[in-house]
Amino acid sequence: MGDSNKSAASGSSADKSVQVKLVLLGEAAVGKSSVVLRFVSNEFQANKEPTIGAAFLTQKCRLEDRVLRYEIWDTAGQERFHSLAPMYYRNAQAAVVVYDVTKASSLEKAKSWVKELQRQANPNIVIALAGNKIDLVQPPPSSPGAVSSESEDEADDATATPGETSGSGEEPESLRQVPSEEAQAYATEAGLLFFETSAKTGEGIVDIFTEIAKKIPIEHILASTRGGNGRPSSTSGRPGTSEGGVNLEENAAKPKDACNC
Repeated sequence: MGDSNKSAASGSSADKSVQVKLVLLGEAAVGKSSVVLRFVSNEFQANKEPTIGAAFLTQKCRLEDRVLRYEIWDTAGQERFHSLAPMYYRNAQAAVVVYDVTKASSLEKAKSWVKELQRQANPNIVIALAGNKIDLVQPPPSSPGAVSSESEDEADDATATPGETSGSGEEPESLRQVPSEEAQAYATEAGLLFFETSAKTGEGIVDIFTEIAKKIPIEHILASTRGGNGRPSSTSGRPGTSEGGVNLEENAAKPKDACNC
């Protein structure tokens, strides 16, 4: 096992691999865990349990001649865990702040997270704003079985807005509470990357992490590492998982070596 780890480490160096610490933030039930699960394992779980504290996952992304190894902290959205957040975004090179396109208040919460990051996090942090659950505001597929399947999945609090029912008779677009234009304008003004995503269908998910990879100052990170400042997201960047973190690396990171960047 030791030899295998050593060869993996040397292969990693040869591949010019660089570790990037990334944190997901946002209100509870906006689908943060579903977004990262889709990116890491290309899966969607209809009945995703709420995150307690934080979960830790990894995924690699190849960008030209570089391999980025994302170390992802998926934080809990409940207010009672807010005070733990600085422990997870400290020294992070990137953040994805997620809101629900069918819930206007979740964008306001996202804005408060962005302000906190800009005030307290790494000054060079790359921040992406992601409007999740766009599958709920798009016309349903025309196939006959689509209605019953959608109805089941929307019951999950990680993907559906509370109080929403598939039989309400509302047009999908009328469920949207956050217009794309409004969120895009805010993101532009705040200097953020902006995406609309669906963890359920996978739409826009890989794009987030690919575009973040393009913005990460890789040479600066490598220079810091060579200069003896420590690996930016390794030991010093990992809060103790005893706070409720769940290491899903063994199950989630093995199947894929790249994020199709």
